[in-house]
Amino acid sequence: MTAAFVVAVSQSSLTGYGTGLVLFIVAAVSDFVDGYLARKMGLVTPLGKLMDPLADKILVSAAFVFFTAKGLCPVWVTALIIGREFLVTGLRQIAIEAGQVLAADGLGKWKTTFQLAYLITGLIWLTGEKAKQFFPVVEPLKHLARPSWEGGWVQPVFLWAAVALTVISGWNYVWSGRELLKTKSS
Repeated sequence: MTAAFVVAVSQSSLTGYGTGLVLFIVAAVSDFVDGYLARKMGLVTPLGKLMDPLADKILVSAAFVFFTAKGLCPVWVTALIIGREFLVTGLRQIAIEAGQVLAADGLGKWKTTFQLAYLITGLIWLTGEKAKQFFPVVEPLKHLARPSWEGGWVQPVFLWAAVALTVISGWNYVWSGRELLKTKSS
């Protein structure tokens, strides 16, 4: 769905943003449902353990790059988020090679939740900006996702919570994998 999302939002139109919003929400919800069902039904596979987080990281990274290109997210935030994902993926690979597992922690799940909330509210705002010219009734509703420079507070709260949790959970992974890093560097 990431490729379809990128193509859709690249259109910079009501249809493009609306399609991108729907695709993003469907991808986020299906990821949650897929993971839940795999665990509940005992269908967790090594391939699923690799591909599921990788697909999540690609979708979220693509959305943050798009937001940065649109001027909706600072470049350093996007770089921090993508850099943390590379760091964690690298640490997990080192752990696998050492026969260990670096388990996901609760902060990482909250980080993802706030990232998704930020991106979804941003997509709602972009869609609302395009929709107001065709559907004036949308104008009062889009204030919920209004960015900070338009007087909004919801979206910035999601972004800064995601940034804080990105840093903290990234540090937790480094701390958890410190012995692996010592072994690899010697």
